[in-house]
Amino acid sequence: MFGMFARHSTTLPAPSDALPGRPERMPVPEAHFVNSHPLEPPFPEWTERALFGMGCFWGAERLFWEAPGVYSTSVGYAAGLTPNPSYEEVCSGGTGHTEAVLVVFDTRATSYEAMLRIFWEGHDPTQGMRQGNDSGTQYRSGLYWHSEAQRRAAEATRDAYQERLTAAGHGRITAEIAEAGEYYYAEGYHQQYLAKNPDGYCGIGGTGVACPTGVVGLGG
Repeated sequence: MFGMFARHSTTLPAPSDALPGRPERMPVPEAHFVNSHPLEPPFPEWTERALFGMGCFWGAERLFWEAPGVYSTSVGYAAGLTPNPSYEEVCSGGTGHTEAVLVVFDTRATSYEAMLRIFWEGHDPTQGMRQGNDSGTQYRSGLYWHSEAQRRAAEATRDAYQERLTAAGHGRITAEIAEAGEYYYAEGYHQQYLAKNPDGYCGIGGTGVACPTGVVGLGG
């Protein structure tokens, strides 16, 4: 994102080659810049968490905080190896993380399937280790589930969306679907960045193909 356009390693590091990181956690702002809700747990019992990688996390986060029923959002680093990485370390390709958005949504007002639709339509999930002009392992597309119900929904919508993409002449989905591991909050200045900097760089865009809805029933 900085020094547009960013181009970095497109090969994930082996565990033995990953940067060592640190035991200290990144300081996290107490409240969301847009809606004043907390960025860290505990969250209300009527909420559910969803974790997505969609390229540049600045623009991805805005898509979610603007969505109906979303209680809180934050940006951070997911699916990597290095504990408590810095932004510079993630951008080096030496941590294995992707830029991610943690979405906390009100289950009384919206659903995980609605979050999935934002995920699939809000970026291009067919680009591998890049998104638009941003290239590197930290820009890969990923969907990280917290429960078996989320996993099933993620896989069902992926398969249904692939049919739509193929019909429209797009390539295969490269977004990884994996269990959510440790999520590390990004530095405070990244949180709700585009609310603080309305003219800032976004760097994401969808395929223009709608993801079908109603393809999975999650139950209660």
